[in-house]
Amino acid sequence: MSVLEVQDIEVFYGDAQALFGVSLTVEQGEIVTIVGSNGAGKTTTLRAIAGIRPLAKGEVAFEGTSLKGVPAGERPGMGIALVPEGRELWPQMTVEENLELGAFSPRARKDRVATLRYVYTLFPRLAERRRQLAGTMSGGEQQMCAIGRALMSKPRLLMFDEPSLGLAPILVQQVFANVQRLRDEGLTILLVEQNLKKALETADRGYVIETGAIAQYGPASELLADESIRAAYLGI
Repeated sequence: MSVLEVQDIEVFYGDAQALFGVSLTVEQGEIVTIVGSNGAGKTTTLRAIAGIRPLAKGEVAFEGTSLKGVPAGERPGMGIALVPEGRELWPQMTVEENLELGAFSPRARKDRVATLRYVYTLFPRLAERRRQLAGTMSGGEQQMCAIGRALMSKPRLLMFDEPSLGLAPILVQQVFANVQRLRDEGLTILLVEQNLKKALETADRGYVIETGAIAQYGPASELLADESIRAAYLGI
């Protein structure tokens, strides 16, 4: 079953067109990645799915239901969550306050105590730092908090926007291990990542986006082995 269907979407920033007929699907239980260079349209695609950027054309459907007319603020309540690029935490609020703000929909709010317990089990460091101001933590700890905040909404589709950005190599390994663990625990994941090698090693399928359009797609292992992709993005 397709959890997410994106059909021929176009997005503009003012007069500048950012996406040109982008289409993709994400099936139940998959990790699907969108890879490409800076400015190719990866983040814009996620923002369009999340409802943050309006569509000029095309359709986005979640679990068979069109998202047309559904405001961004209502999509987490449907089961769609985004871990944004740069984490975007509230730095002057504690870790726990940031997490609890993720459970703002009625569906998530009623289970927030149990979900918070789950997040602390997944990320014990957050439990240790729950009274600490989020802005005083390391980049890796802030990424854990951003993921935890998204999990507090009880998503069925979890989207990651550049989760390894600015992190040390050992923390990058941890981030991708967490992505795989979340999939193993039942989540469907859409991953945007500039680290093409790590993304394709982690994902089941991938889409390569260039200048706002899908250039190639297929099983992640095949894309990683493709000589043209390796030459363009890995310098091999």
